[in-house]
Amino acid sequence: MERDDAAGRPSDARGTRSLPAAAYARAEQFLPWHIGGSLLGMTVDPHWLDGGERFWYHARTRRGGTFVVVDSHRGTREPAFDHARLAASLSRAAGTPYEAGSLPFDRIEFVRGGAAIQFDVGAVRWVYDLDGGTCERLDRRADRTGTTSPDGRWTVFVDDHNLRIRSTETGDVRALTADGRPEHDYGTPLASPLEAAGIPAPEAPPAPTVLWSPDSRRILSYRLDRRAAGTYHLVQSVPRNGSRRPVLHSYAYPLPGDDRVPTADLLVVDVERGTSRAVRGEPVPLLYYGSPLRPDWIWWSPDGARIYAVTRGRGFQSYRLSAIDPESGESRVLVEEHGETAIEPHPSHSGGAPIVRVLDGGAQVLWYSTRDGWGHLYLYDGSTGALRRQLTTGAWMVTDVVHVDEAGRQVCFTAMGREPGRDPYFNHLYRVGLDGGQPVVLTPEDATHQVSFAPSGACFVDSYSRVDAPPVAVLRAPDGAVLCELARGDADRLRELGWTPPERFCVKARDGTTDIYGILIRPSHFQAGSIDRLPILDSIYAGPQTNQAPTSFGGYSSTTAVPNKFRDLWHAHALAELGFAVVMIDGLGMPYRSKAFGDRSYRDLGDGGIADHVAAIRQLAARYPYLDVTRVGIYGHSAGGYASTRAMLTFPEFYTVAVSSAGNHDHRLDKASWVERYMGLPVGAHYHDQSNVTLAHRLAGKLLLMHGEMDENVHPASTLQVVDALIAANKDFDLLLLPNRPHGCTSDPYFVRRRWDYFVRHLLGVDPPAGYAIAPDGGTARP
Repeated sequence: MERDDAAGRPSDARGTRSLPAAAYARAEQFLPWHIGGSLLGMTVDPHWLDGGERFWYHARTRRGGTFVVVDSHRGTREPAFDHARLAASLSRAAGTPYEAGSLPFDRIEFVRGGAAIQFDVGAVRWVYDLDGGTCERLDRRADRTGTTSPDGRWTVFVDDHNLRIRSTETGDVRALTADGRPEHDYGTPLASPLEAAGIPAPEAPPAPTVLWSPDSRRILSYRLDRRAAGTYHLVQSVPRNGSRRPVLHSYAYPLPGDDRVPTADLLVVDVERGTSRAVRGEPVPLLYYGSPLRPDWIWWSPDGARIYAVTRGRGFQSYRLSAIDPESGESRVLVEEHGETAIEPHPSHSGGAPIVRVLDGGAQVLWYSTRDGWGHLYLYDGSTGALRRQLTTGAWMVTDVVHVDEAGRQVCFTAMGREPGRDPYFNHLYRVGLDGGQPVVLTPEDATHQVSFAPSGACFVDSYSRVDAPPVAVLRAPDGAVLCELARGDADRLRELGWTPPERFCVKARDGTTDIYGILIRPSHFQAGSIDRLPILDSIYAGPQTNQAPTSFGGYSSTTAVPNKFRDLWHAHALAELGFAVVMIDGLGMPYRSKAFGDRSYRDLGDGGIADHVAAIRQLAARYPYLDVTRVGIYGHSAGGYASTRAMLTFPEFYTVAVSSAGNHDHRLDKASWVERYMGLPVGAHYHDQSNVTLAHRLAGKLLLMHGEMDENVHPASTLQVVDALIAANKDFDLLLLPNRPHGCTSDPYFVRRRWDYFVRHLLGVDPPAGYAIAPDGGTARP
């Protein structure tokens, strides 16, 4: 190597500049699975005890992991147990040394009336006696699959395509159904191909086979019919079973507009008498993997006299709440809503729990709607279906209902955009009367709030932060008064790395009028006025169900260990360390603003808010002269993979380099559950027009396409059909197929390195360090 250039990049004898391996090593420190160790006390995830008067949570501190119990009556927090004593006992019993601050589990369950705790270490379950201080290995050989009744007497499970029930007292088994067959079986979810391929699937709650009535008399289950459903096929070129021959995996995968999709016929079974009753009405369509028995969408009344179900029509332009009589199987619609564009019973369109509550034994229904142009709450008569009153109103958006006090006639809900002069994406908690009145804010701090209410309503945990301010978690009374502080986020280790927080910004959309928001990430070592200008990377996800730019510190969520926003944010920080300014922007068509704002994406996913991204980046470059608007790249995964390629094809004069992974480049090839929401039905010319295949001939810059060969979510054919069109147009591009990688592969070390290399080479204009190996995720990225 010869002397360095002005930016510190070494040059070889031929004058070719290259980025030193030390630059990659520094960027690697900011990857999600490494950064977790530098962020402490970021979340308080309460696990409620005693009906909600107490709870435990797992805290990460400089002394290690600690289990804490909080008493809301006394306003105290204290260790859940003697950590050193448990570590010593477990070490003796397991024959493996453990330390108090690094116990090999982060979840516990209080048992024996609170006198002991259970926890899992690997595949072994242990019980620890809190008084005696002894650890005992539990015999799990007797554990059987199935769903146990609330009274503990029965377990229902699936065997040979049929439902069986087993007495937990005697072990006797009897059949509840007898006519189940392959492809037409009972209690079996629509399966992903990953299990058969031996590839770990993304963490998800198990698909329920049955829902027990509270009195343990009945179960609600279903019979799945996928005999005529369309199938997809994945060829596993490197089988995990040791075969040298590629293995074919075939599975049901509904596409938009399919007439024949997997369907579920609901049935109610009386477990004592062994009789069943079909629920009358149309079968439930299954448009993606899983079970139709999602407890947030279908549930028993507390007295077991009714079943309530929220269902949606194909095309997502209607949804309804129905009451089912378990004795007769008859179903009655209580409340129903229709719209000209896609409508949902929640604001994010992300498949979350519907904002629908049945109150007062079915006499009233709390309902969410965007009918007046914003997301608000309405109260209906549960008997007649008549609207009683609109509970909230104004140019702001309800985001969730977190607690209903039926006796006190109050509802607590979260909302965005109501507090004047604040970021409209900041989430706050409010209370409003079911009989009317103005909402009262319960979390006044100028930050975004994440709230968990005690089931009893006696208190709630509130964690609030901003992208530049670590979280503060407090315990609050129902009126919002602070009972005690629980935790403060500690980012000192992160700052010791030289990290600087992102800048939250507001600019104008393409129309020059509408405010849009995002974040700007600079390299930690960058100083304005230095010789180099920063090339710009646009981290895009254009799926209209979620925002891309985080509002909370570190992208943390209080309910998920490593949420997408956490991963996406820290991948962006790592890229910035290589010498880029990275932006994350929420343009028109994204959620949590007005109905009109969100509808910009309806039947127009090809728009993707990309024109707003271009407008935003130009405004930022005018604001900060060190941003080089002549060198702009873009990257994204899934809907972001589609949008990043789309940006190259629709704005070739602006975006010159893209890395697009797992893109759903042609919506006719993608899952009905997602596409029908935004592209609508029928499948018409707009599907063709918005296919990246259609515009492939317009490619002008550098494009790297990546796709996992075992992508269960977006089929590799989506990328390969773009490849075919690029070849037909005689275009140069790069392609990387990753064997045995599923859809969620953005944290694969090789994937990460290849994305870095591409932008370093083609946007930064230097050679990446040859053969740099990124250390894999060691499971340390926990809040």
